Amino acid sequence: MISMKEFMELVDYKITEGGDYGWQCFGPNSYQLSHWNGVHGKGGWSANIVFSTKSQKVYCVEVCDYTNDRAYRMINPDYVKKHDKEAQSRDVNLNQAWDDVDYVDLDVDDDFMQKFLAIRAGEDYDTRVQITVDFSDEDLLKYMKLAHERDITFNEFVVQALTEAIRVRQTDPEKFDQLYKE
Repeated sequence: MISMKEFMELVDYKITEGGDYGWQCFGPNSYQLSHWNGVHGKGGWSANIVFSTKSQKVYCVEVCDYTNDRAYRMINPDYVKKHDKEAQSRDVNLNQAWDDVDYVDLDVDDDFMQKFLAIRAGEDYDTRVQITVDFSDEDLLKYMKLAHERDITFNEFVVQALTEAIRVRQTDPEKFDQLYKE
């Protein structure tokens, strides 16, 4: 999870508003800070952070790209279930950022920061979501050899494998369970 310091650097220490966070899922000391660049529509963006005023623990960060109607967020993994439960109890669509725009949840700090910096600069950026994958040394060597045999990079190999797994999961969940059981 990105830190308060990293967030403040991303917004150049410019905060446009703040206040108590209205939900209870992050505890009684949760506070929200926001930055909006003041631009409506094309070129507009905003960012939010929710954190503890006692421990400075970050619960959630968001960046909204109004030019491209995209919204990205990271919720501290320790609080996702509490956040989702409270959204459900409040009958709130927890994925909706605004109007017809849903949040894209990110897991990798660097992915969030790269998207944030590009949005802030008004630059194009990769809309794919980065994920962390862990392989044993044995599996890593096996997969690198398979990528080499196919004359593709290891990253391309992993993307192809994950894309295929997602396709199978969406089209044939039973086959997915058979193929990808541990």
